[in-house]
Amino acid sequence: MVVGVLQFELHIAGAESLKDKRRVVRSVRDRLHREHLVSVAEVGANDTLNLALMGLVVVGNEGKRVADVLDKVSAKLRSLHDAELGATSRQIIVGEGSPEAGSTPLDDDELAREMLARAEEAS
Repeated sequence: MVVGVLQFELHIAGAESLKDKRRVVRSVRDRLHREHLVSVAEVGANDTLNLALMGLVVVGNEGKRVADVLDKVSAKLRSLHDAELGATSRQIIVGEGSPEAGSTPLDDDELAREMLARAEEAS
């Protein structure tokens, strides 16, 4: 299992009330869900008039597909007319049972231990 997480800010310059903000947030959320089959929610700054903190998640069995979906969503967010994309954070999590679990990056110590173990097996 591969999980892609995208956290992003939407700056909503034209919002004059929380109702205006919620209209924009609902529109973005529904469109992303419908077009990309992702889960989207407002996760912070709920009472801030011109800012929405959003979280988006996509789950799949291939990291490439998950990354492609996150790329397409990011491109769509950059082209919004009702809001401007602010700071973003992207993370891909690979589950242990996934075929791609072996492809997760290792830190330097883990990499050194793995290289030593393989060298000892070869000799």
